[in-house]
Order: sequence, then C-alpha cells, then structure tokens
Amino acid sequence: MNDATIQEIQLKNTLEFAQQLDEQDELAHFRKKFHIPQHLGKDKIYFDGNSLGLQPIKTIDLINDELKAWAGKAGDAHFHAKWPWYSYHEIFPQQLSKLVGCLPEEVVVMNSLSVNLHLMLVSFYRPTSRRYKIICEYKAFPSDQYVFESQVKYNGYDPADAIVEVKPRAGEHSIHHEDIIQAIKEHGDSIALVMFSGVNYYTGQVFNMPAITEMAHKVGALAGFDLAHAVGNIELNMHGWKVDFACWCTYKYLNSGPGSVGGAYIHEKHASNKNLPRFAGWWGYDKRTRFEMKKGFDPMPTAEGWQLSNAPVLSMAAHKAALDIFEEAGLDRLIKKGQALSDFLIFILEKVNRNVDNNSIEIITPKKEKGCQVSFIVKNKGKELYDHLMDNGVAIGWREPAVIRATPVPLYNTFEEVFRFGQLIQAKLST
Repeated sequence: MNDATIQEIQLKNTLEFAQQLDEQDELAHFRKKFHIPQHLGKDKIYFDGNSLGLQPIKTIDLINDELKAWAGKAGDAHFHAKWPWYSYHEIFPQQLSKLVGCLPEEVVVMNSLSVNLHLMLVSFYRPTSRRYKIICEYKAFPSDQYVFESQVKYNGYDPADAIVEVKPRAGEHSIHHEDIIQAIKEHGDSIALVMFSGVNYYTGQVFNMPAITEMAHKVGALAGFDLAHAVGNIELNMHGWKVDFACWCTYKYLNSGPGSVGGAYIHEKHASNKNLPRFAGWWGYDKRTRFEMKKGFDPMPTAEGWQLSNAPVLSMAAHKAALDIFEEAGLDRLIKKGQALSDFLIFILEKVNRNVDNNSIEIITPKKEKGCQVSFIVKNKGKELYDHLMDNGVAIGWREPAVIRATPVPLYNTFEEVFRFGQLIQAKLST
C-alpha cells in the first residue's frame, strides 16, 4: 500500500482493482518468504493465519542449525553454539518489546500460553474474602475459561459467583465497551482481576485495552490480557497502558509453528518485585548465581523471573525465524496493510451480500474494532459454504454454531485473494 489508506480509496469489486492494490503493496515480496500450501497444483487461499500462521522458508535452516549444534557439540552447545542455548531466550526481548509495546525487561519467551496464564494468575489473582471476582468477556477462548474456573476453585471460591462474564446485548455478537466499564464499576471493590482477550477469537472484536485497564485500576483491581489473537496483528502498548500482565502464543500471527513456545509480559513494577508470590523454577533464579545451586529462590528482577525451565531451543529457533521477518517488515506497515486487507474483505462481503438472495451474510466483526480477522455468519448455508470453500482450495476457520472466520494477514496474503474469495462465495450462494 502507498501512503493513502484504503478508506481514502474508492473501492471496486473487480479483479483489476485488487491486482492494482497488490502492485502498490510495498510488502508484497514478503509472501515469497513463506511456504504456501498447495491445492491441485496451485497456491491455496490461506485465510487461517489467526489459527496457525504459515511456515517461514528460513525456519528449517534455523532449526537445522541447532540440530547440527546438538550433533556436533552436544552439551557444549549450551555455551558455544552460534546462539548459545543457555541464553537463547535472551534473543527475543528487543524484538518482542516492539510488538507488545513494552520495555525489553518486561517480556519473556517461555512455556506455552495456558501454562503462562496459570503462572500469571498465581501471581496476580490473589483473592481475599472481599476481593475475589474475575471480570472477563463472554465466550472467551476455552483455555481462558478453564484457567479462570480452576484458579477460582483452587482458591476456594465458586466460579458461578466469582467469575463475571460481560455479554453482548440481546441479538448482538460484539460487546459494547460501555457495558464492560459498567460491569467493572458495578462490581467495584469485589474485583480482584479484570482479564479480557486483546482480540476475541470468535468475533474478531478488538477490546479497548487502555480504558479497561484504567477502570480496573480505578476500582483497585489488576488488569491482564490474553494476546493470542492480538500480538503481531494490532498495535499494542502494554507498558504505556499500564497493563499489569499479558500472555500469548506464537503460532498464529507470529508464524512460529504448531504448539510453539509462548510469551509473557509483566509490568516493570511487578517484574522488579522479588517478593511477589509465584511458582518458581530454576531458570527464573538470578542467572548470576544460578549455578551455585543454593536453596531459597532468588528471582531475576525482570519478566525472566517467572521462567521455570531452560529454553526449548528448537521451538525458539522457529520463533526467531518468524520474528526476524517481523523486524524486517516493520509492525507499523504490517498493521496498515492488515487493516486494508480486512477493510477490503468486508467491502467484498457486503457487495456479495447485495448480489445474492435473502441478504444471507451477517458480518459480526465490528468495523471500527478489528484487526485482520473478519467473522461472519451465512444464514442456513454456513457449513455448506465452509465445506465448499475448503474443497476449492480456501483455508478458513469454522466455529460452532455458525461462524466462518476469514483472516487475510499482511505478510503473505494478497488483495487478489480477497477478491477471489468473494467470487467463490457469490458463486456458491447464487446457486
């Protein structure tokens, strides 16, 4: 894209217009840095990056480097590999801090998303007889729901009372921001923690994280976020917004491989507090004296103080391959193109809707609160359309009971793919 935003361009539902946008796209060459899945000898239209990002071509080289280091150096590779395993995780804070919007000492790559959520709640969900409630969104991703439920039960409280879900209004899909703020005000001094997704996995709605954090702090609660669908997708400023903590996975927009290593952010005021309760592990111990093997946990005064174990190097090598691409592309440019792609997708779906009978497509992603993902419902034919698209070389997501999630992402998707996606939908719904 050039300096003009897609909102300033008169959009057209034509192949020529989509190709023109691709010709103007300064990020178009990044597509060649990824393996594109094939269907009948042609590139798939891969709109499932919100679930699993594509593999960077360099991933195999970086993993092979570590396999060779293991084969040739064995244990010596902890200190004498090209990227020493002992400190491998230290590669990431500078790169990730730009994506998360924080200080390098506030971010760490470790474990997996759900493990990190549990570790964060051990430290930041500290219920008392007065403050014990968690305010969260309705239909949070199941892992979040299960973490909340188990943590509440572990602390001796009833989830039906302690977990307060903010729901969409009747007949709607997204949640009104004012309803979130009102729920926080209403429960006030009974709240221990306010925790939302940055981006809801089901609707693609982006939540107003700075305002939610501010209101949580006003009532004396802490604020945390699950950034699984946000990091690498939208602009984040965790430190500036004074968010207490956040967690994410790296296999969606960050393209770091299935089940790859997770990440966590902890605000410096907490990270530097060695007395903050936590579940401890050896790799969280002060690295200056770690190998003295002493009793008594002495945490590092950074986000690294929450580490449990040494680096899973093969997963981290895949993560490095992906983050190197992000650094080269620049997050600002990626966010701009991601918004343009999803704007164009909404435009195309609206055009299709007017061209088929029964006004059958309902877009449930709010236009002004979105990243790359666009979720929509096709009345009466949703699963049939989903199967048709999959059979025709389109990778998309399906979520019960009737939602299709389509996510063109800026590193490897094109405007022409968005147009062709719309043509496939129109052809099917016109029959």
